[in-house]
Amino acid sequence: MAGHGDCTIDAPRLKSAWKALKPTFGHLTPEDVTRDLCRSYAQQRRNKNGDQIGNGTIRRELSALRAALRWQMPNTPAVFDLPSPPRPRDRYLTRDEYRRLLDGAVEFHTKLFIRLALATGARKAAVLDLKWGAVDFKKRLINLGVVEGGKPRAIVPITDGLMEWLQTAYRARQTDYVIEWDGQPVKAVRRSFATAAKNAGLGNVTPHVLRHTAAVWMAEGGRSMDEIAQYLGHTETQTTIRVYARYSPDYLRKAARLLDVEQCSGGTHEPPDPNAP
Repeated sequence: MAGHGDCTIDAPRLKSAWKALKPTFGHLTPEDVTRDLCRSYAQQRRNKNGDQIGNGTIRRELSALRAALRWQMPNTPAVFDLPSPPRPRDRYLTRDEYRRLLDGAVEFHTKLFIRLALATGARKAAVLDLKWGAVDFKKRLINLGVVEGGKPRAIVPITDGLMEWLQTAYRARQTDYVIEWDGQPVKAVRRSFATAAKNAGLGNVTPHVLRHTAAVWMAEGGRSMDEIAQYLGHTETQTTIRVYARYSPDYLRKAARLLDVEQCSGGTHEPPDPNAP
């Protein structure tokens, strides 16, 4: 693991970042890394294959390279220019929007992906990687496995609604993978998911919104941050608190009551009439 400042990187993260960085930076020396080159790299990544790669991804890639160079050479001559960090993502689905998204999906595998992603709160990669051996129908549990590098993902219950869909998919299975189409594992759902969102009339909705939605719904339902952290597979509960505590119905209520002067003093002062002379 290497780290510098606000960027800590482990081997899997660096490996993933280097896959994108290597074509541009692999043949260079630290002296060749300039602000202009970083800006050029960012523009190329944004335009690659029309995939709409965002500033957050590009920033993580360049941050990984910067941290690795500074770990190896604290006084490296490399000069970096990173895109501005993206604004926090607040987009999540209402229950009506979720139903519309399901109705907008065309293929069975897309509908199953949507149901799985919400019911497990898992990231897109975890859902697409899921195999039938990790689905325990008897115990009604799904083991989401481990990420590259050995970090375990969560083990979550199978909801009643999801159970019926999984049983249907299991009977019709042609591969070891839960999400399959035409006898092949599904590697990406970007296009079919975008079609579902378009059909539903929903904007700014990506597969990751389903994970965010799952956490928000649990927080709005009063579940503890510890429980939500376990469901999402967060190693640190502080991460869950920072992002989702504000959705809890009790968020800061006790603190706010201490600032209610009338309640604290036992007074019953009525507010003045704004139309009074």
